[in-house]
Amino acid sequence: MKEYTVDIQKLFLEMMLADAQSYVRVQNIYNVDNFDPSLREAATFIKEHSDKYKTMPELEQLNAAVGAKLKPIPPEMKDGHYDWFMDEFEKFTKRQELERAILKSADMLEKGNFDPVEKLIKDAVQISLHKDMGTDYFEDPRTRLMNIKSNNGQVSTGWLNLDRALYGGFNRGELQIFAGGSGSGKSLFMQNLSVNWVTAGLNGVYISLELSEDLCSMRIDSMMTNTSSKEVFKDIDNVEMKVKMMQKKSGKFRIKYMPAQSTVNDIRSYIKELQIQTGVTVDFLCIDYLDLLMPVSAKVSPSDLFVKDKYVSEEIRNLAKELNVVLVTASQLNRSAVEEIEFDHSHISGGISKINTADNVFGIFTSRAMRERGRYQIQLMKTRSSSGVGSKVDLEFDINTLRISDCEQSEDSAIPGTGGFSMNNIKPISNVSNNAINPSKKINADVDSNKLTSLLNNIKNNS
Repeated sequence: MKEYTVDIQKLFLEMMLADAQSYVRVQNIYNVDNFDPSLREAATFIKEHSDKYKTMPELEQLNAAVGAKLKPIPPEMKDGHYDWFMDEFEKFTKRQELERAILKSADMLEKGNFDPVEKLIKDAVQISLHKDMGTDYFEDPRTRLMNIKSNNGQVSTGWLNLDRALYGGFNRGELQIFAGGSGSGKSLFMQNLSVNWVTAGLNGVYISLELSEDLCSMRIDSMMTNTSSKEVFKDIDNVEMKVKMMQKKSGKFRIKYMPAQSTVNDIRSYIKELQIQTGVTVDFLCIDYLDLLMPVSAKVSPSDLFVKDKYVSEEIRNLAKELNVVLVTASQLNRSAVEEIEFDHSHISGGISKINTADNVFGIFTSRAMRERGRYQIQLMKTRSSSGVGSKVDLEFDINTLRISDCEQSEDSAIPGTGGFSMNNIKPISNVSNNAINPSKKINADVDSNKLTSLLNNIKNNS
């Protein structure tokens, strides 16, 4: 890497003093610690003076205040020279920050503190000036919208009713969370999504932090071949043949077990190694599940769920962006959700920190009666890409093959905030007639006036 001598660093300061706009443009990466000790006092004076008085100090003022010997820049210096300054100051800052990060990492490695090292190095390497000026909203609306359509990387969930509520499906680089109680089917949903995507030709990885690779694989055998989970071993030859046939028209799929309290770095390392060894680009990643991961960027007690989940969810979402994959994970609902039929953010274990980071959050609602009828319900608790919050989507569940699929939606279930088949079936229904609960309702009777007159006359004559 290029060596930046004291003379070059002094020239940087002189050019900033001569052109205040140059200092403003590099202010986001300006760090006085990057300068040589002999120039650090002058660099500090420039920063403090500009922060306090909102203007750059004069050259004579700086030299008198800190005893610096900076020189004025020749007036004939042109804009091209300042373009050089911008490029070189960015490289200088990146070099100095990287050198400091490496030295700091050495101390961490000696103490056995490995996890923060990657972040230190990455932050130093990613230092840059603001050269991207953003999107000119009015310049070319058609191109802007077509870019969104082509680059969004939207992937169907395989359940059309859920796709409809999400305006198309899940987007790459976003975080989706399925929240459910213990035994509610969080793993089943992610395994079914994996089957949907693999059979659609996508390549993916299923990371299990709880179930073994063999158990996950056997469940997926049942889903993939439409074979009852009880019959898989009895009909092993037929299952093998069906799996081999499905392989020809499906994407690549890996199931990997990792121990609880693994980190996002462990997952990242595995994905990178898988892509290098197989040459396969991963399209989707299912992590079963978020609550069992530990953060990389901070030492957090496992009991501090709010902070732990905040860091983990942010790191998972960053991983989705970095790998450009569809990422789905799950989270536990807390004890207060056990008796509830309507979920909200307060029912998520660990609090709202993970919900703030997630792009889509779904509550998994079921009961023994619903499961026996073959029904699941997804409640949309948060969506960023659609207006479906509050909607409920009913899905069919085959208790034998463990397959979750679309079912016909009732008219009510299409309306946000109302339930479909499942919700209506668990609500108490009264058998009392309307007349019994509405005594004010009038009872009409047909009366024959001629018969009544005749009856009265007979009574009168007999008397």
